[in-house]
Amino acid sequence: MGKPTGFLEYERKNGPVVEEKERVKNFLEFHGQLTAPEQSIQAARCMDCGVPFCQAGTMIAGMASGCPLHNLVPEVNDLVYHGNMEQAYVRLSQTHSFPEFTSRVCPALCEAACTCGLHAEPVATKENERAVIEYAYANDLVHEITPENRTGKKVAVVGSGPSGLAAAQLLNRRGHQVTVYERNDRIGGLLRYGIPNMKLDKRVIDRRIALMEEAGVRFITNANVGKDISPEELKEEYDSVILACGASNPRDIAAPGREAEGIFFAVDFLSRVTKRLLDSDLTEVPSELAEGKDVIVIGGGDTGNDCVGTSIRLGATSVTQLEMMPEPPACRLASNPWPEWPRVGKTDYGQEEAIWKFGKDPRRYQTTVKSFNKDEEGKLCSVTVISLSAERDEATGRMRMVPVEGTEEELPAQLVLIAAGFLGSESYVTEAFDVEVDGRTNVKTGRGSYATSQPGIYTVGDMHRGQSLVVWAIAEGRAAAKEVDRDLMGYTNL
Repeated sequence: MGKPTGFLEYERKNGPVVEEKERVKNFLEFHGQLTAPEQSIQAARCMDCGVPFCQAGTMIAGMASGCPLHNLVPEVNDLVYHGNMEQAYVRLSQTHSFPEFTSRVCPALCEAACTCGLHAEPVATKENERAVIEYAYANDLVHEITPENRTGKKVAVVGSGPSGLAAAQLLNRRGHQVTVYERNDRIGGLLRYGIPNMKLDKRVIDRRIALMEEAGVRFITNANVGKDISPEELKEEYDSVILACGASNPRDIAAPGREAEGIFFAVDFLSRVTKRLLDSDLTEVPSELAEGKDVIVIGGGDTGNDCVGTSIRLGATSVTQLEMMPEPPACRLASNPWPEWPRVGKTDYGQEEAIWKFGKDPRRYQTTVKSFNKDEEGKLCSVTVISLSAERDEATGRMRMVPVEGTEEELPAQLVLIAAGFLGSESYVTEAFDVEVDGRTNVKTGRGSYATSQPGIYTVGDMHRGQSLVVWAIAEGRAAAKEVDRDLMGYTNL
């Protein structure tokens, strides 16, 4: 696969990136692409390594190693190396529903498990994937399959995030009549309102949705199932219902002063920004949300990083990001060998922009909020933070982070964004459908199944597995579609 000696001859090269001082002026995507010859060279670095962990998608030590979609990575890279982009797209499409999404927002599980990454830089599989799908769109190769015959079966998908869209895509291809219900005003779920536009241009979503509509998928927006639409209505009209509502119940911070004005959940904040941008065709920026304010972001994951980058674009005076856990090591430890997912530190685009603008990394590790402080008008004016120390719980044997008294510090803050993760699905949906949930409020199913405790009701994505990655959501959507199809027809050819 690729050039047998390519990994020895060529260094990894990423596509061009707009510099911080320019990209923070707008909400446009800032990652460019290599030229076709340059991309071919990058694909040439993929070697016939014998055991391609990049496409394994297996769990090792509790963490994913390789692509959950089982993309045929070496084969796709080989076709890119030889310049056969059309066949590369055909091969990629056999396992992947939406390469245009993951090639922008996925942390590249494939690259983390790449054999080249054991001693050098991994193959640039993520950028190769983007080159393939963008070539396919540019050359009119991307077409959703419109079935010649319909089965007469009807399926409702509740939620239009990546898992719901993937399930809808395959079930429509099979010939079932699929209707997708979305409670927001636009299709896309997490892709639309949970990820900033500079990370995933919303036109990328729109072009795929347009193709799915042409192929027969029906989309209904502003339809909040469980509130505006009852489960009984769906059960009466459809043969099967798939719940793909996400893990949209945010984890709160129970500290004194939480009621102060100026504290938002991260996704609510990001949604407000994106909606204003989309409503105005990117001509209006809601700068009033953060301009001239000291911003505290609580949480160190991707969403926290997105809040940092968004706050900078809105004109924040300062941005501080609090992380409860210790700073990760710069390199793999002996206890974290390849091909496990590397538990190492990284500096993402938001932190890069904060370093450029404020001259320092915005992250403070082993730190949490002790109290939110407000002025006489009830508005947030500062937060009191406290350092944390790792201690072993004698009862459970697990490590836990405990406050260190005497380390309190007051930081100015007029805006706090809580990006502390999610606690699972929202209760009004699960209660309306009367489906069984587990201890984390994820909808419960049998092992390897997507069928809930209620006949004809299935679940998929974050609502099923908890907060996770877009690539896992797509993988679950495809797997659930197969199960639903088999239950409806007695067999499946998906």
